[in-house]
Amino acid sequence: MLSLNRLQKMVRTLIGMVISEATILKYVMQLYLALERWEQSAITQLLAMTSMHADETSMRVDKKKYWIHVYSSAEITVKCLHPKRDLEAIEEIGVISRYSGVVIHDCWASYLSYEHCGHGLCGSHLLRELTFIVDSNHYAWAANIKRLLQETCAKVAKRKSKKLTTREYKSLQKRYRNLLTRGEKELPPIPVRQKGKRGRIAKSDAQNLWERLKKHEEAVLLFAKKSHVSFTNNRAERDLRMSKVKQKISGCFRKEQYAKAYCRISSYLQTMENKGYNPLVAIQLALSGQL
Repeated sequence: MLSLNRLQKMVRTLIGMVISEATILKYVMQLYLALERWEQSAITQLLAMTSMHADETSMRVDKKKYWIHVYSSAEITVKCLHPKRDLEAIEEIGVISRYSGVVIHDCWASYLSYEHCGHGLCGSHLLRELTFIVDSNHYAWAANIKRLLQETCAKVAKRKSKKLTTREYKSLQKRYRNLLTRGEKELPPIPVRQKGKRGRIAKSDAQNLWERLKKHEEAVLLFAKKSHVSFTNNRAERDLRMSKVKQKISGCFRKEQYAKAYCRISSYLQTMENKGYNPLVAIQLALSGQL
């Protein structure tokens, strides 16, 4: 998490000796290579999970924008670096393309393009968007959908089964669809395409959100139907948060290989921390080949 300069000063304070940057980077790359087999094993375990959280965030590498893609479930966290954010990056990383469970995400189109796996949309993102629509437009349908999702989330959280019964879920679907039908009457009509103009017709934020809620009903309500599907994607966001802290503290990476090393090592340390291991012990295990 520290820049090389700060790390040198810290080590000098602790042991009274100065370690060169080249030596520190040598240790980093040594650990990075030692964890290659662990990373492949972690991805294999992720692919066997019934649900998985996915997200991405930007990272500066050699003054260019790269993206850290995170995939996590249970105790396992895997972060991968790629120059792109889109479908090409997801394909090259090769996790979601081989996954058959439920991917929990923020409704990004690149994730939704994979139809061989299930999808669960992050409730926190939807609640924030609904709050914005209520505050800016005062639509009753948005307030009612928000209340319905919050009430259902609280009900599911109190259950041992972590899901609704079949009868309750059908009732939820009926209420959800009724609210969207009423909402359609509240929304202003979509403007007619002007003659000679191409491209998409400009729609309001409220219209776009309503269409998304209607189109992806199953993904929005999946948390109430399946116990292994979370209401939010907070797990993936938490796993990425320290990457932004790292960038704020230390700035960008000088080379791509060290950014990749950061992703693999931090993935390993987060996973081992979830399992209850001390980070120094985890590093010793990795370097000694005892994984």
